[in-house]
Amino acid sequence: MRVVNSTFISLDGVINKMEAWHFDYISDETSEITLDQLKAADAMLMGRTTYEIYAGAWPNRDGDYPELINAVPKYVASTTLKDPEWNNTTVIDGDVVEFVRKLREAPGGDILMHGFGPVAGELMKNGLLDVLHLWVHPKLAGVGESGDLLLRQGVNNALTLTGNRALSNGIVMLSYEAA
Repeated sequence: MRVVNSTFISLDGVINKMEAWHFDYISDETSEITLDQLKAADAMLMGRTTYEIYAGAWPNRDGDYPELINAVPKYVASTTLKDPEWNNTTVIDGDVVEFVRKLREAPGGDILMHGFGPVAGELMKNGLLDVLHLWVHPKLAGVGESGDLLLRQGVNNALTLTGNRALSNGIVMLSYEAA
């Protein structure tokens, strides 16, 4: 299995505070791409913050994407989450790096991550993040602090560009594989 990260990012490097720069760019085209990425995944991996946002949103929605994201197995790295309510959720309360190493050895499709937070940074540092898709939005967010940026202290990895795609709404998708 490969670990595939798909992250929305503003031109000034912001990956959080999406209400300031992301939501105007949702389109049929972006929805189709995100659905295709989810269809290629046999599991999702996320940190607690992403889990809480998703668990509060997706179980109450209808459609192809919500049905699929609600059904896929989900792994959440957290030392505080004890009783996840979202179906098909397993909490990783130990060493996430070792857990993902073992998970990657299993046959199957991708392990999909959304957002480049602390979990993605740890996986990248440890050579466990295989693919990074950056959705570069044509907007300067103008908000946020260091924790809201793609920058992760200690992450210094070379990547190989494997694809680029300009979307009709101005987003440029850059796809990289770990070198």
